[in-house]
Amino acid sequence: MLNSAAKASIDVLIVEDDAITRSMLAAAIATEPHLKLVAALGSVKEAQDWLATGRADMLLTDIGLPDGSGIGVIRTCLQRNPDCDVMVITMSSDEESVLACIEAGAAEYVLKGTGGIDIVRSLMELHAGGSPISPVVARKVLARLRSGKSGPAMVPQTPALTRRESDILCLIARGDSYDAMARELCVSVSTVQTHVKNLYGKLSVHSRGEAVFEANRRGLLQMHALKARC
Repeated sequence: MLNSAAKASIDVLIVEDDAITRSMLAAAIATEPHLKLVAALGSVKEAQDWLATGRADMLLTDIGLPDGSGIGVIRTCLQRNPDCDVMVITMSSDEESVLACIEAGAAEYVLKGTGGIDIVRSLMELHAGGSPISPVVARKVLARLRSGKSGPAMVPQTPALTRRESDILCLIARGDSYDAMARELCVSVSTVQTHVKNLYGKLSVHSRGEAVFEANRRGLLQMHALKARC
């Protein structure tokens, strides 16, 4: 029975240089029986050394580490294990940091100050296929898109979205939660999740941030309509 439970556990690697924050994250993870902390490290070097032989299902990392950037840890982790889910937890919410993390492969970006219970809830949602993003960060991403600095414009292949998928895309860009989307559209949360899954499939993405940037790159996110709605 114990062996079966161990196989079903979700292995989490923490990379955070602040000892108090690291301990808080470790304690929060210990409250969720499905999560198993495999290592809690404090630098890029420690993480790189651990990843040379270790493997995790989820990576929870800061960006600003004493000997480099957590973005390098993300890249190394995903090179060795492309299926790993990556959550960034940091003090920085500037557009450049958000963009860099998303481009490196992070599926979720939350700010320090988020409670341990909320972080664990987000980890479980991320592992289940969702990808919540902090409303503060969502507004930063949206501001970046509105400034017209989000990169290449359109690509030739542009998938056709249904009206409902376009609505969902707008709400994702606005930073709404699944519950808020369900209330806005007068549908169930499970219906919202189905539309999000279909949207991700059409865009070939795995997270909210990727969906917003890819949709904007393909010309699917109409910023004038988004401004009017938001």
